[in-house]
Amino acid sequence: MAARTTVRCLDGLQRFRVPPALVRATALELVVLAGHLVLYPTGLVPERPAPGPAVRLPAGTARLPGGDPVPTVLLHGFADNRSVFVLLRRALARHGPHQVACLNYSPLTCDIRAAADLLGRHVEEICARTGRDEVDVVGHSLGGLIARYYVQRLGGDRRVRTLVTLGTPHSGTSVAPLAGVHPIVRQMRPGSPVIEELRSPAPGCRTRFVSFWSDLDRIVVPVESARIDHPDLHAENVPVSGIGHLALPVHPAVAAGVREALAAGPRAGGTAEAVA
Repeated sequence: MAARTTVRCLDGLQRFRVPPALVRATALELVVLAGHLVLYPTGLVPERPAPGPAVRLPAGTARLPGGDPVPTVLLHGFADNRSVFVLLRRALARHGPHQVACLNYSPLTCDIRAAADLLGRHVEEICARTGRDEVDVVGHSLGGLIARYYVQRLGGDRRVRTLVTLGTPHSGTSVAPLAGVHPIVRQMRPGSPVIEELRSPAPGCRTRFVSFWSDLDRIVVPVESARIDHPDLHAENVPVSGIGHLALPVHPAVAAGVREALAAGPRAGGTAEAVA
């Protein structure tokens, strides 16, 4: 009798055993969070302008280095700032001449639509000062949703060549912190008006989408919600294995995938490969 009870207890413990991959991913998330908290104050102030002698820039904007024909715009997630992209920005610069701009939007922003409109104004400024007609955008979490709204609903597809999203809740997320408090977080819930707008037809959308989604993301639930499944959009969904939500913009393997996505250009063919 005692032996059978012991076996049943052991079986129960087996069922509740945390998978090693989840333990490693959680540990990495904590390390990333600690590092980001240290860097967070450095990203509170927008990039300072550095105008050249022949160009007059709008107040509050920064000159982008020359070289790459298509500038890259990095857009952070909820309650975050541009400091989350320190490592990704370095990776882009280290593997080629990328023009990169990190944009901050206020944590007090209460509407995805308003944030998307602001992004559109920033993109126009970047195109004006670089002389380019298009940009690429990389958005983490909410940043990807804001960028997608701009592209799909505000005509941003004429400016955005490629939109790369990292852990973005394209179909909404059931695990959103303080979901009943902040309006913009409520807009990330499944079935919200904004999510439903993005489900509506988008014929002729010219932007190429690349969505990185993680099997161990504990912010986007279910994890498949970070995929883009829309019949009118040219989208590639890239599965990422073994890392969590916070690690997506800092992990070297993801950075390599982002570089490849941006280098591929518009309407690239082929099948997206998993990132491990």
